Amino acid sequence: MMIFEAQRRLKLLAAVTVLLFAGLGAPAPGATETDFATWLKGVYEEGLERGISKATLDAALTGLTPIARVIEHDRHQPEFTMTLKKYLANMVPPSRVEKGKRKFSEHRDLLRRVGAKFGVQPRFIVALWGIESGFGRHTGGYSVVAALATLAHDGRRGAYFRKELFNALLILDQGHISVAAMKGSWAGAMGQSQFMPSSFLNFAVDFDGDGRRDIWDTEADVFASAANYLKRSGWRDDQTWGREVKLPRGFDAAALMPSKRPKGCRALKHLTVRKRLSEWQRLGVRRADGGALPRPDLAASLVLPDGPGGTAFLVYDNFRAALKWNCSILFATAVGLLADRIKGG
Repeated sequence: MMIFEAQRRLKLLAAVTVLLFAGLGAPAPGATETDFATWLKGVYEEGLERGISKATLDAALTGLTPIARVIEHDRHQPEFTMTLKKYLANMVPPSRVEKGKRKFSEHRDLLRRVGAKFGVQPRFIVALWGIESGFGRHTGGYSVVAALATLAHDGRRGAYFRKELFNALLILDQGHISVAAMKGSWAGAMGQSQFMPSSFLNFAVDFDGDGRRDIWDTEADVFASAANYLKRSGWRDDQTWGREVKLPRGFDAAALMPSKRPKGCRALKHLTVRKRLSEWQRLGVRRADGGALPRPDLAASLVLPDGPGGTAFLVYDNFRAALKWNCSILFATAVGLLADRIKGG
């Protein structure tokens, strides 16, 4: 009995320790400061080998400690599936639509120039901006370096976050942002476009020509970076994203879904069946108002965010491009609907 009582007390002590270290700057549970310090020394040495300057590494890594709250977020991400209605209520409320219209008007000339250069309709740039950061208002308050170091040291997805940590250090070394100003989400997504460091290095653009790719405070760079991401993901400005449709009574939507899930992004399982709009028309699919489908005979896939019986959409290649930004059917649908409503649809 004494052994069992001792074990019970150890478990209780461990639970109390987790609570005590739940503060934003406290060391993460399960990782002592010494362990982290030893690990961080290895990061420092590898950074030097990668060509990152000593000055940058000193500024970014000196005194760095893991963040317990980051681990809590990582361990307790929502596992439930949100309905389309609830998701749209959160992401595309009337207030965001109205603000999106104001922001579109306020930045009309800049958006027109960015859209023309990258071949992306401005309303989609504004929609992404609104959904990712509330038009630049909510960009996250975590130190990106500290958050990434915490996740890389933790080990659950350590290899991925270690790469992102070195990408962040490279961005600092290139002078695009200071250590103090490099803020983002608990997972290391940065700035008004919420780019991970790898996305920043691949897609961020210095549109205003000041020598810095500033996705934190410069709208020109934010818009151009988002447009560049979409364009290089396959976006076409001669098409829209898709549309809500009405299915005929007795329509067997399940028969048009693949029997096996493809590798990679789970959202893409909905998009492996493609038919021309004329084919969907022959199957009885109509616009949401009951009218005929558009005449341009685009290839389209049927998407059912809530499954058979729920709201249905036919989506085009631009929807696939949006999924490369965030591999979520709900996310890509929300971006498309917000863009339509900003336009007045």
